[in-house]
Amino acid sequence: MGGVSYTGSRLLCSVMPSAAKRRDPIELEIFKNIYHSIAEEMGAALRRTAFSPNIKERRDYSCAVFDADGEVIAMGDHMPVHLGSMPMSVRAAIDQFDLEPGDVAMLNDPFRGGTHLPDITLVAPVYVRAGHSRRLAKSGRPDFYVASRAHHADVGGTYPGSMGLCREIYQEGFRIPPVRIMRAGKMQPDVLALLLSNVRTPQEREGDLGAQIAACHTGAERLHEICSRYGLERTKEAACELLDYSEEMMRAFLNQVPSGRYRAEDFLDNDGISTKPVKIAVTLKFAEHVQGRSSPAKTGRRPVPRPAVTVDFNGSDPQVEGSVNAVEAITYSACFYVFRCLLAEDVPATAGLMRPIDVIAPEGTVVNARPPAAVAGGNVETSQRIVDVLLRALAQAIPERIPAAASGTMNNLTIGGIDPRSNEPFAYYETIAGGMGASPWKSGVSGVHTHMTNSLNTPVEALEYAYPLRVRQYSLRPDSGGDGKYRGGNGIIREIEVLADAEVTLLADRRERGPYGLAGGKDGAPGKTVVIGGDGSSQELPGKFNVRLRKGERIRIETPGGGGWGK
Repeated sequence: MGGVSYTGSRLLCSVMPSAAKRRDPIELEIFKNIYHSIAEEMGAALRRTAFSPNIKERRDYSCAVFDADGEVIAMGDHMPVHLGSMPMSVRAAIDQFDLEPGDVAMLNDPFRGGTHLPDITLVAPVYVRAGHSRRLAKSGRPDFYVASRAHHADVGGTYPGSMGLCREIYQEGFRIPPVRIMRAGKMQPDVLALLLSNVRTPQEREGDLGAQIAACHTGAERLHEICSRYGLERTKEAACELLDYSEEMMRAFLNQVPSGRYRAEDFLDNDGISTKPVKIAVTLKFAEHVQGRSSPAKTGRRPVPRPAVTVDFNGSDPQVEGSVNAVEAITYSACFYVFRCLLAEDVPATAGLMRPIDVIAPEGTVVNARPPAAVAGGNVETSQRIVDVLLRALAQAIPERIPAAASGTMNNLTIGGIDPRSNEPFAYYETIAGGMGASPWKSGVSGVHTHMTNSLNTPVEALEYAYPLRVRQYSLRPDSGGDGKYRGGNGIIREIEVLADAEVTLLADRRERGPYGLAGGKDGAPGKTVVIGGDGSSQELPGKFNVRLRKGERIRIETPGGGGWGK
């Protein structure tokens, strides 16, 4: 089976700082915070202007700033599963178009840098030298790019919410290759109409897209401001230095990890179509010497970094019929997240972090699926299991740094139907938190979103105001965390009553086996889902299903607790 190998930051920085000039640590820290604040302000603009509760309440969005090569130089403190994969979407847009001032590209294709279809990404160029002059801009390329990604509560497809049990991507919703949604600052009405005609909630989608455009505009304006204050060359040089600094910090950490091979595997319960477990396997190969670089090329450009660790997913199961297939961008994103977590919080989250890391994801497997595989659950469920298996392997190398498994599922719940208050379609989507795994120094947190999701809950008041739903119970799940010297966090119980007939889908995992404990700690309790009829009868359902509920019926979800650590 062929494999795809991806080493972080293949492109070299277009601005080469003078070898004679020493890096100013104070200036570097200032620019690190400037770039980060731009990404954060983009996110704030998106959140404030969004229409859907999923974005404005749950904060299911991400924003980032990129240099002229499409290398990420700053990320907001948003969704890890979005951020690590977003550079591939930016690269797809750059490869597709010569974006000019006022242009905005839109895409959601998982096989071109996306994650799953509900995550729509907007990419905008930032021209500083040329300002807003299209004539001058045509002679060069953008100085920066900004991007915003948001999970839209519905993008069409077979099931309301676009997160159902599908067998191919064509059933999952409206698939968007890189297209221009704006040209020269003007919305393209035909492109917008094509999208809105294929979703259940067009007004909400249009409002959320407008919020994403506003976020990109905010990022572009702030970049113009800092370039006006500090100068373009100085600003771009600082971005290059941040990339190099991130790489150096990652290499310094990897040099402390004992060299060798560390292998682990873990399983998804099933793919939702069959009952067979889905295996994800990884081998981490840490080199003995990680500080050196390869020799400079004759061109005089910066030498290509030498990988310090190889993350090899050979041995993972072939892609499956159900929707838990992950695309390459998801697997890369999970690796980015795990290794970023091993560093101090003040290390810049740039593309430089992945320069010493080589990711091998064999094509045609569940960690790098080929089209037309269904992938809705790969973004949310398989990404979590990839994190679990990476941490399990790292626990063999640096046991004093690695926590037990967290809940390991996002518990993706979608409910859709006709709202009797307006006689219009509605589509509700949320993820439900679980228990955090215990660490070598403290117990896990209860009722929290972990790892690849960094979202919040939908407040009961917002949920009941926006949808024909009623929350009957929302509490911690007692004794669901794994026992140990340090106990795993408890999961959550969330019970929702539908006030109108509705289609309900759930994509969840860790129902057959609970999250693993470490160093003698016990596993967390697996999750559980029950549908309660209007007469009080109950039926337990698997982790992945679609069911039609009648008015007055309820769904009760009990999420897994985290694994314990130590005897």
